Amino acid sequence: MLLDADDSQLVLVDYQVRLMPAIFENELVLANALRLAHMAKLLDLPVWGTVQNPDGLGPNVPELQAAIEAAGGKTLAKMHFNAMDDGLADWLRPPVRKPPVGGNARSLPKHLQKAAPPEEEGRGAIVIAGCEAHVCLMQTALGLLEEEFEVWVVTDACSSRTERNRDAAFDRLAGAGAELVTTEMVAFEWLRTAEHPAFGKVLELVKQGAA
Repeated sequence: MLLDADDSQLVLVDYQVRLMPAIFENELVLANALRLAHMAKLLDLPVWGTVQNPDGLGPNVPELQAAIEAAGGKTLAKMHFNAMDDGLADWLRPPVRKPPVGGNARSLPKHLQKAAPPEEEGRGAIVIAGCEAHVCLMQTALGLLEEEFEVWVVTDACSSRTERNRDAAFDRLAGAGAELVTTEMVAFEWLRTAEHPAFGKVLELVKQGAA
């Protein structure tokens, strides 16, 4: 099973100014998160961010916050470690259509009744990365799985204060049914072909991370 760009959304969890200095391999992790945000913008994918307890940990790193906003995304301020408990699911799914107010279509003869529009399903594959891997990233990813989203965890854009906690999170997420991928895997699966109109620009972003 490959990632489908048309079915994907990107969620970037808690790359905050007071947290990132303590994160293992923080420069690499942030650089990959930025690449993901720029790729998503090039491919016109929805991009969302979160910040945990922003009064305590501050906002997201400015470059990343700017990339989220440049892609047309919003950032959810939360207190729960699982962002789903603070309303992330409402952003990821289209709103449920309410029946029209006034008049009861069922009272009309059948041949005059309008068929209900098909319910929009939205994008069900969530590509997610963030910090700390064993806390907010993991709990949010598990929450997404509980809500029956497909979850793709971008391992080289995730970390914790310690390598051991990061790796334990990956083990647990894989066991729960999440797909573990890398930034380059995401890039080339979103593209699928070298004939994609955005191939050249995405390739430039990939090469930035190859050093």
